[in-house]
Amino acid sequence: MEQVKKLKLCKFGNSELMLSPLGLGCWQFSMGKGAIGKYWPVQEEALTREIIQIHLDDGVNWFDTAEAYGWGASEQMTSKMLKELGKTPEDVSIATKWWPFPRTARSIIRTIDERLAALNGFPIDLHQVHQPYSFSSVEAEMRAMAKLVKEQKIRYVGVSNFSASQMERAHKALEKEGLALTANQVRYSLLDRRIESNGILETARRLGVAIIAYSPLAQGLLSGKFHDKPESVAREAGFRRYLPAFKKKGLQKSQPLINLLKEIAVKYDAVPAQIALNWLFRYHGETVFVIPGATKTEQARINVGAMKIDLSPEDMDALDRASQDFK
Repeated sequence: MEQVKKLKLCKFGNSELMLSPLGLGCWQFSMGKGAIGKYWPVQEEALTREIIQIHLDDGVNWFDTAEAYGWGASEQMTSKMLKELGKTPEDVSIATKWWPFPRTARSIIRTIDERLAALNGFPIDLHQVHQPYSFSSVEAEMRAMAKLVKEQKIRYVGVSNFSASQMERAHKALEKEGLALTANQVRYSLLDRRIESNGILETARRLGVAIIAYSPLAQGLLSGKFHDKPESVAREAGFRRYLPAFKKKGLQKSQPLINLLKEIAVKYDAVPAQIALNWLFRYHGETVFVIPGATKTEQARINVGAMKIDLSPEDMDALDRASQDFK
């Protein structure tokens, strides 16, 4: 079994943060509140605590949440569990997000105290614009973010779901304030490699911006469980069962990649999901960080196990070739 004890912490974009290559996405801690938070069922606090503990025990040192995840519920739950587990702001970093629509940039400033209150003593190391649609320009949003940095209410500025050109605009606006764009959080996985062909990854590298990959397991497809039991798709809650990738033709298209993931996983005494995660945060050096979620302790252990694998260059190249159709 080719493994290393633990991957080193990585420099996060152009910031001074040193983060684990894998963080924990905390959308599922929304407590069933709000339109976005209702995607997940209410989770017992004991389970949430255990999931966070498993990640902490294996070196995960940052957590990604958002205002829209239960309108503060996820932020509150994440910070509460971290405190109960004895963690302090010196131990972990928190990334959260401001929801733009239907608002203006002024609400970034108006709502920051709510974000800080929800995080209950944990500072905001990265504050992100959740998506690019609002009643204000990118430039106005970045000016508001810069004001919060200068007031020491947030540490770094990020965006989410921004195109390459939108990233450029955000970066230039921050440069005028003596700052830099630190991260862009986007959908990215072996089954969705569009950021490699639409300029986002190239722009991030040029600007020194970190990519935070959400949905790194493609809604669970890269685990192989839906390929093994296609009938289970119909029992899935939420919108996944309606997506083309989960239909018969979609599963057939991704089957060769899943077969390769399984083959490689055997070599490393791992599971396909761990191989998929490891490829994602290692293939592009230290540019990409991943934030899988977890609603079960088994998923948490799979997440952290991905950091202990040392994929060979040959295996990474094989996965690159097998997933070319998803660029």
